[in-house]
Amino acid sequence: MKTSDLITALAADTARPATRQGQVWLVAGIASVLLAALVFFLAMGPRPDIAIAATNLRFLLKFVVTLTLAGSAFIVLDRLSRPGSARPVTVLLLLAAPAALLGAIGLELFTQPAAQWQMLAVGKNSLVCLTYIPLIGIGPLALFILGLRRGAPTRPGLAGVVAGLVAGGIAASFYAANCTDDSPLFVATWYTLAIAILGVAGGIAGRLFARW
Repeated sequence: MKTSDLITALAADTARPATRQGQVWLVAGIASVLLAALVFFLAMGPRPDIAIAATNLRFLLKFVVTLTLAGSAFIVLDRLSRPGSARPVTVLLLLAAPAALLGAIGLELFTQPAAQWQMLAVGKNSLVCLTYIPLIGIGPLALFILGLRRGAPTRPGLAGVVAGLVAGGIAASFYAANCTDDSPLFVATWYTLAIAILGVAGGIAGRLFARW
């Protein structure tokens, strides 16, 4: 066999598993959004004044943060599921959502009196947030762990944590449509804790079920 033929054969052999894994993530991503939507609409649904709320920048910023987290973490999860694909610069994508949140917090602190900061951070729906984001996200997390089992993560624990972040970002995006606490200070406190629950659960599940 000529050297060029050998290189072509090896390239084709490595491309096929990557294509299969890409299809796995496509199905898992779509299914996780549909499952989260089903749980959300059965359990709570959007807030009654959502049309008015959608004109409020603070309400919209919640989705900027949560969707950025879901999207960036999904890219990192895809890389972590393929040996040799995850590089430190890829993991840095996870900083995009915190950066967006910090920007929103800065705007909030600039526009709101200091006397109200604590009240805004505590909010009115902390327990609801800590309950429903994990509830909405547990199904998507299970789907992403199944997706990791079809891949070959060299760091299954880390990959599981990132799977939890994707699931948390999706769940938080749906929950944000119901939540009447629109302050970025509330998001930074309670959304972060709720998503962290899924991250810890994902890390444990990754270690248990995504090894190869």
